[in-house]
Amino acid sequence: MAGPFQRFEPHGHGGPRIREIPLRLVLPNLITVLAICAGLSGIRLAFENRFETAVVMVLIAAFLDGIDGRLARMLKATSKFGAQMDSLADIVNFGVAPALVLYAYLLDRAGSPGWIAALLFAIACGLRLARFNVLDEDKTRPAWQGEYFVGVPAPAGAVIVLLPVYLIFIGAFEPSRTAAFIGSGFTILVAFLLVSRLPVWSGKRLRVPGDTVMPMILGVVFFALLLFTYPWETLSVGVFAYLLFLPFSVRAYSRRSTLEAAKEPPPADGETG
Repeated sequence: MAGPFQRFEPHGHGGPRIREIPLRLVLPNLITVLAICAGLSGIRLAFENRFETAVVMVLIAAFLDGIDGRLARMLKATSKFGAQMDSLADIVNFGVAPALVLYAYLLDRAGSPGWIAALLFAIACGLRLARFNVLDEDKTRPAWQGEYFVGVPAPAGAVIVLLPVYLIFIGAFEPSRTAAFIGSGFTILVAFLLVSRLPVWSGKRLRVPGDTVMPMILGVVFFALLLFTYPWETLSVGVFAYLLFLPFSVRAYSRRSTLEAAKEPPPADGETG
């Protein structure tokens, strides 16, 4: 069934006209547009040498771009128009904006290798998003595999690739040519994590026991306070924690795969050969 943005009607001598729709259906698309504005503003601020504000804008863009789809599903306001808008915004906010901000701040000191690294990351992000869209429409995948991403998700990649910037902001090292080459190598590594087949637990179907809800809320509030008070330190620790989490995710996937394979009935006689 077509969504609200696919209901067109003739209007005068011009093209098709979109019918009037409720405000709740517009809200997710408005957030998507605001996310694009934030990402592009981050690029502008980076080339104006306002790097801390630029990184904040890129992170805001990633956050907004990460919630618009969930908001649309919650409000039952999904549409083909919104899905196309979201895909375009993802490439800008998770791929292009972080790559250009990182290049303007650090990677340009490495010359052509730095630009190659930035390009590879942006392209890898686009490939990652295309693969996600294809897998999301695959109805033949086992249900349990939906609990895992294939490769590091694009929003996480956008946050991870800016790790050299966070470390420079807290004074861990100086933005030198050597740091630029190290940052270029790290950027290429993150690009390969995006397009890899690494199983990454998504937490989409996580159920929180009732007696742990209050401590969990307190923990989220504590993290938010740390993020506002010590943003670059908190982001740095968060990125290292996420990278350390990846091997455990692979191990959990391997165990789950073995258990699911054991549940499958053996093939009937004549089906093997």
